[in-house]
This record gives sequence, structure tokens and C-alpha cells, in this order.
Amino acid sequence: MTSRRVVRLPDGTSVPALGQGVWMMGDNLRKRAAELAALRAGVSAGMTLIDTAEMYGNGRSEKLVAEAIQNTPRESLFIVSKVLPSNADRARIFRSCDDSLRNLGVFYLDLYLLHWRGGVPLSETVACMEELVKGGKIRRWGVSNFDVEDMKELWRVPDGSHCAVNQVLYHLGSRGIEYDLLPWLTEHKVPVMAYCPIAQAGELKSELYASPVLKKVAQRHQATVTQILLAFVLRSGHVIAIPRSSSAEHTTENAAADGIELTPADMEELDGAFPAPKTKTPLDIV
Repeated sequence: MTSRRVVRLPDGTSVPALGQGVWMMGDNLRKRAAELAALRAGVSAGMTLIDTAEMYGNGRSEKLVAEAIQNTPRESLFIVSKVLPSNADRARIFRSCDDSLRNLGVFYLDLYLLHWRGGVPLSETVACMEELVKGGKIRRWGVSNFDVEDMKELWRVPDGSHCAVNQVLYHLGSRGIEYDLLPWLTEHKVPVMAYCPIAQAGELKSELYASPVLKKVAQRHQATVTQILLAFVLRSGHVIAIPRSSSAEHTTENAAADGIELTPADMEELDGAFPAPKTKTPLDIV
């Protein structure tokens, strides 16, 4: 099965709009079998984009992904990892990338992200990313947790406009990026990768799941609240969602959101209950 929704990257590559995240996975051996089953169920359902990071469990999440994909053809997957800001300089980034490749059991990353802004000049990090591309270690690079001013600064750096993705927190209860960041990224043809798209780490999770409006919209589509939350994030065609799931059942539920199209009436109700901000708001980060 292939994902029905895709998002086009700046270089023309199409990736599944609905992928999988592994934040806070790989740390508990008692959960490992269920987590492996969840990731494999996602791949089977077309969620072949998998996002991890060197920070997640100090490489343990990357190793979990390696085990989950060991019998899957590499070319059918889109593997994303992230480098810590403290490792994003010339002295450390190449070793970090090699460590991630070794943990993941792959020869290249499809996408390598700077996890957040740090003290290393963007020009240095970008130059190193470009070297990794030329060396075949990564296919493309991007950033995470960058707001509009960060993106504008990146665009002023040599080769900074080669950025393929900006990964930020985005869900129905956290719509701040819609005010200025999402329009800027859309104008510059840089897709958003939404982490916590079903508010796994958001304070609004209980409020979202208890919302009568969300329940009504879900019932209308014979869907779950989780599926509606994912359909909301995916609706524009410019956003990739990477929900985390530690069970095959929940992963299968997530995958089914790919076929849900929210109607104007749905959006009117959701906007009324969870309006987008009318002024600039700080970027939510977890």
C-alpha cells in the first residue's frame, strides 16, 4: 500500500505526507516488540518516511529504526535524522552523521536536519551539510524549530536556500505557524514537517480529545479524533505529519487518516473551536 497523499520537496522528490516519528521510543526493552511492530505496520501501510534523531535516547531510537527496517528495501524508505546544535560544527558534524548512519544500519540519510538553533554559525553548518551531500552521506538537509527570522537569516547564508524542510511543532491546538511561518515557507516552496501533530506533547491534548466539536467532526467522517487531528495537519498539501505510535493498532489508525478530506463545514467548526492566531505568537517547541 502506498500513501495517497504526498508532499513534494524542493528538488522534486515526492515523500509520503504521513510518516512516523520515534521520539521517546527505543528506551524500554519491555516495549521493544510492540514498538517494532508499530513501525513495521506503518511501513506496510505506506508510512515509509521515518523521523529520528541522534538525541533520542542517545542513539537508541535510531537503533530501534534499524531493527524495524532491516528486511525492507532501502530505496523504498525515506529516513530522516537530526544533528544536535552542539555537534553541528566542522569538528563534530561528520562524526555525528557517521554515528547516525551506523546506528540506523544505512549508507545514507534521505534528510539530515539541524535539530534547533545553537551557537554554531549557520554558514558553518550549511557548508558542512553541503559537503555531506557531495560525499553521498545525505541526500538533502533541512532545519527544525526555525521561526521566520531564522529562515530569513538562513536564506542569506551561501547555499542556505538549499534547505529542504523545516520541522516544527504543529497541531490543531498550536496553530501559531499559520500566521507567518507557514506562509513564508509555502512561498519559498519549503514543506513543513509537523511533529506532535496529534498533540502528544502539548498541554492541549486533553482539551482536544474532549472537544465536542472534534468528536462531532470525527463522527461525521466515521473516524477517530486522532484521525481528524492528522487530517487537519495534512489538509494543505504542504505539510508532512510524523505522529509517534508505540502500537501497531494505533499506527494503523493513524494510517487511515490519509484518506480523510475535511470539508469547508468541518473547517468552519474547527476554526471556531480552535482559531488560528491573528497576531504573531512564539514558536512552540518541545
